Amino acid sequence: MIPIARSADDTARLAAGASREQLDARVSTCRACPRLVAWREQVAREKRAAYADQTYWGRPVPSFGDPDAAALIVGLAPAAHGANRTGRMFTGDRSGDWLYAALHRAGFANQPHAVAADDGLTLTGVRIVAPVHCAPPDNKPTTAEKATCAPWLDRDLELAEPRLTAIMTLGSIAWDSTLAAARRLGWGVPRPKPRFGHGAEAELTLPDGRPVRLVGCYHVSQQNTFTGKLTEPMLDAAIARLR
Repeated sequence: MIPIARSADDTARLAAGASREQLDARVSTCRACPRLVAWREQVAREKRAAYADQTYWGRPVPSFGDPDAAALIVGLAPAAHGANRTGRMFTGDRSGDWLYAALHRAGFANQPHAVAADDGLTLTGVRIVAPVHCAPPDNKPTTAEKATCAPWLDRDLELAEPRLTAIMTLGSIAWDSTLAAARRLGWGVPRPKPRFGHGAEAELTLPDGRPVRLVGCYHVSQQNTFTGKLTEPMLDAAIARLR
């Protein structure tokens, strides 16, 4: 039986030492943040008209991709009618359309589209993780919710350590969350704190002395892609730095 986290103390306890399979399973049953639990389940019940005939996932969304990846992509949180519906990171919305098309162009994904968890998409060399695993109202998790979810991210990074060479963060929350996780794990982080920006780069140092390239990228949200703040060439250039 999968243990259920119901508090911040639970997430810390259940994330510590978890295997990849245990981590994903425990994330998917987490109920530690009452506001997020209520919202994700409300969305799953009420649905969007276009998806009225579909069964929503309505749970926390675990990380996705190659378990032996040398590169990580850190997002923000599941979209209410995207991953909260399909149960897979960046699947079923315009953000995912952009991200997976770019990963396909770069050779990280076997196909350019992501519409459902059973659509055959696989990633090679990259894994997608997040600082928050539940869809938040208005796409804005609170400080307390990010802190409660942080142990899951810490463990994702810790499991990636043996092969890790690069991390790309989608947006400033992902950038700040990654730096905070790195400090908690005892990684070397430059001081003063590196500032986020599209194309920003910093070097983190793993406990064994190996460097990890940290790359900033604007989030693939419609707010950025529809306005041209983030273009396909900009996204492709950031992803290329994961090699």
